[in-house]
Amino acid sequence: MGPRPIDQHIKGFEALGATVTNEQGAIYLRADELKGARIYLDVVSVGATINIMLAAVKATGKTVIENAAKEPEIIDVATLLTSMGAKIKGAGTDTIRIEGVEQLHGCRHTIIPDRIEAGTFMILAAAAGSGIKVENIIPAHMEAVKAKLVEAGVSIEMDEDSAYISKSKSLKKVDIKTYAYPGFPTDLQQPMTALLAGADGSSIVTDTIYPSRFKHIDELKRMGGRFKLQSRAAIVTGPTQLRGATVTASDLRAGASLVIAGLIADGITEILGIEHIERGYGRIIEKLEGIGADIRKVVHAEEIV
Repeated sequence: MGPRPIDQHIKGFEALGATVTNEQGAIYLRADELKGARIYLDVVSVGATINIMLAAVKATGKTVIENAAKEPEIIDVATLLTSMGAKIKGAGTDTIRIEGVEQLHGCRHTIIPDRIEAGTFMILAAAAGSGIKVENIIPAHMEAVKAKLVEAGVSIEMDEDSAYISKSKSLKKVDIKTYAYPGFPTDLQQPMTALLAGADGSSIVTDTIYPSRFKHIDELKRMGGRFKLQSRAAIVTGPTQLRGATVTASDLRAGASLVIAGLIADGITEILGIEHIERGYGRIIEKLEGIGADIRKVVHAEEIV
């Protein structure tokens, strides 16, 4: 996947008055008191935006986060914190204003549906389904992935909280370029790459967020996929009938792409490193079995202690 720097997190904490040290590979943050500050993020970062929000809600004074991330998850965290007594304005825009409070209190909060899991299942349905309904989604959060699937020839019917993906007779090539929300999410680049192996023509997949996020390509090549890496992009040439093989999931979304590839491949696919997949997709085997997939988890003898 490539490096995921934490420099913007550190910049935010230090601006609020914390001392940040790296001690034997662990990051320590220390502060007697945090004070509000104006913080400009050099790059848009969901994690840094959330971490600074969490620190700023109890800092003394006002904090302004500029060039903030605008993902739905930012709004959801702000909604939670506001319900707990925080004073936050501008979540979902590129400028967030926070006025520190002395105390927070408990509340009841429903977390928004996981749009990346939903998008993964929409892509999976387009690749291998014979008509699949993905439930508990927020359609407005799925616009980017829906637009690209429709462009590829996939028929999608959206309801107020679900999407029905019809079986696709054929797929058309489509170029993908990842961006921060509301653009096409980097976390769906790898699953989409597996789908495009079956599309007619050459598709170009560019990841502007994590340019090195192409470790899944070598694994898909083991399955017979035709891929070429070029700078920050992968060129996917299809249609290709993938073949079952033993492959390794290097990270969460790479693992998702291999699951999709395995479901559309001829023969048996064995995926190693499934701990990455299970970290981000709860009950994935149960869910896939529920839509007719022939999939099971195998524990090798050498893994048993």
